[in-house]
Amino acid sequence: MSKKVYEMITNQIIEKLEKGTVPWKQPFTNGIAVNWKTQKAYRGINTMLLDGGEYATFKQIKEGGGTVKKGEKSQIVVFWKMLQVEDKETKKEEKIPLLRYYRVFEISSQVEGIEPKRKEEKFDHNPLEEAEKIKREYFNAPSFSSITGGAWYKPFEDKVNVPPLEDFEDVNKYYSTLFHEMVHSTGHKGRLNREGVTGTIKFGSENYSKEELIAELGASMLCGITGIENTTIDNSASYIQSWLRALKDDKTLIVSASQKAQKASDHILGIEFK
Repeated sequence: MSKKVYEMITNQIIEKLEKGTVPWKQPFTNGIAVNWKTQKAYRGINTMLLDGGEYATFKQIKEGGGTVKKGEKSQIVVFWKMLQVEDKETKKEEKIPLLRYYRVFEISSQVEGIEPKRKEEKFDHNPLEEAEKIKREYFNAPSFSSITGGAWYKPFEDKVNVPPLEDFEDVNKYYSTLFHEMVHSTGHKGRLNREGVTGTIKFGSENYSKEELIAELGASMLCGITGIENTTIDNSASYIQSWLRALKDDKTLIVSASQKAQKASDHILGIEFK
């Protein structure tokens, strides 16, 4: 089952890339995707599978007194569940991940008989202030510098550098670049200990590419929270083609990277410590 779900998810991301859309590059001004019944925001890979709106399963729609419009196609959402199983040889219990998916429909455009529960999404905060707050409250943060000339994270110094704000033509570019490097910093051995940061780092290697994808996805998640447009990602044909090749070679890549990106985002926000 899990292999099938990985392929379904990857094929959907590939389809968007082939149409010239980078699914993890979103302006987020159209709102986030939430479950219609619970009003909880979707997380991880689901943020790339769904556009902004409220979604419900066929069962939830039926229970709410609604019907799906004729001819409408469902979209998929997935969730992880850890199962406790016993090893047949050692008799020791271990946890294994189970990936499941559900089919959902967007309430306002695909469903009749029930109404969305929320009003049009509006950010009730100053995006720039919110971005500064995320940096300021980063749990167990690295040191920061603002040297002109390049953006980077150096694990051996545990330091993030982003050129000063006045070096950027677009303020969104500054904060999305900052978030990208901050996500890299979560891989430090004293935080989440990701191989793409703590291991041997070589430009163009598999580990390097995976870590870059994690940083891109994590930055997009933080941009979504603040309401800042994610502008760090190149939308060129060569960029898209490189990810198409990577995803076709490894059907688990996008799911694994999004899971690690969500964990990185949660670490920066202090969610796992609250």
